Amino acid sequence: MKIAMIGSGYVGLVSGACFADFGHDVVCVDKDGRKIDQLNKNVMPIYEPGLESLVRSNVEAGRLSFSTELKASVEGCDAVFIAVGTPSRRGDGHADLSYVYAATEEIAEAVGDRTVIVTKSTVPVGTGDEVERIIVASRKDIEFAVVSNPEFLREGAAIGDFKRPDRIVVGTEVDWARDVMHAVYRPLFLNESPILFTSRKSAEVIKYAANAFLATKITFINEVADLCEKVDANVQDVARGIGLDNRIGPKFLHAGPGYGGSCFPKDTLALLKTAQDHDSPMRIIEAVVQANDLRKRAMGRKIVQALGNDARNKKVGILGLTFKPNTDDMRDSPSIAVVQTLLDAGADVSAFDPEGMEEAAEIMPDVKMVSDAYEAAKNADAVAIVTEWDAFRALDLGRLKDVMAGNALIDLRNIYDSADAAAAGFDYVSVGRV
Repeated sequence: MKIAMIGSGYVGLVSGACFADFGHDVVCVDKDGRKIDQLNKNVMPIYEPGLESLVRSNVEAGRLSFSTELKASVEGCDAVFIAVGTPSRRGDGHADLSYVYAATEEIAEAVGDRTVIVTKSTVPVGTGDEVERIIVASRKDIEFAVVSNPEFLREGAAIGDFKRPDRIVVGTEVDWARDVMHAVYRPLFLNESPILFTSRKSAEVIKYAANAFLATKITFINEVADLCEKVDANVQDVARGIGLDNRIGPKFLHAGPGYGGSCFPKDTLALLKTAQDHDSPMRIIEAVVQANDLRKRAMGRKIVQALGNDARNKKVGILGLTFKPNTDDMRDSPSIAVVQTLLDAGADVSAFDPEGMEEAAEIMPDVKMVSDAYEAAKNADAVAIVTEWDAFRALDLGRLKDVMAGNALIDLRNIYDSADAAAAGFDYVSVGRV
């Protein structure tokens, strides 16, 4: 099948490369000419394990190409995917759909008969109706279908998630569009990946509801961790104990500094705004958003407390800046609030992250970016682990302690054993453990 992917960011590039790997003829389109030039040179705009080799192999096979020309790319396609950004709109928190609608207007000028237009971007319920209205307004001469097909990709594991999904959600009430989507995902259908066909609006709600629920699990276990610290319990034992219940499950029950990234913060906020617009308040999600915002600065204060509640002129080494490992994504990363809290308290901050320092340097101009974990710890009064990169799971604790001026190790991801840290000479602080 011939597919056009409008938007070559995280979702569009990963999805386009994977569709090409399925054997489809895919062109990824983007208005950013520099990005397209780089992609044509096999230079990735994002860090995602395995993506560079996947793109290279499919370009060499002639199944994947890149272009800035939307109209020419759309012509003759069986399916056109809209995978542009939907950031939070400045000022009110609603999802900014301007990129979606702008892409739709261009698609409408070039799309052919019996083409499926697929919203892959995360969009509020009812967006598909507006996409359909825009196309109908200018193209009454063709038969087409607008389908919702939300993505469920985890940064750092996106290729595996795409090729071995928990489920594929397709929202359409049009029989022939359903057949096209079956053909698009045929390799996964043959592997018995569950494909759930719903109404278009149901599919749009599924994406937001899923992310809001996962954000709720994270926030829940973080509050349980706070209780565990007060009553001398261990949150990791508690998480295992409740996660073994099949009704709950173990995933997203890892206490830490709060959620961040490109999805959970903006999607929970967009869901709240949609609920408000429809006079259907979502009190639980409101509490989740508020608790998570407070959590991030609270973790910064936790580091200050480890410094005797006086961080002025103290040096703090930060290990990990991205919102999660195996990505270079700094969007809404907990590290931003943690570091700002330390700077506000007068601390001198050095930091290391395996992939995120280039972007972090723009966000945190007052932080010294260094070459490795031990350089970040050099002469530090405290070291804090903020992101659980594999590189930080096997640190030489003795060497780390030797290069420091102080002995405070604050582990916001609970990746070390307190006895091991104490044996290395650290005053060790973790989350939800005593």
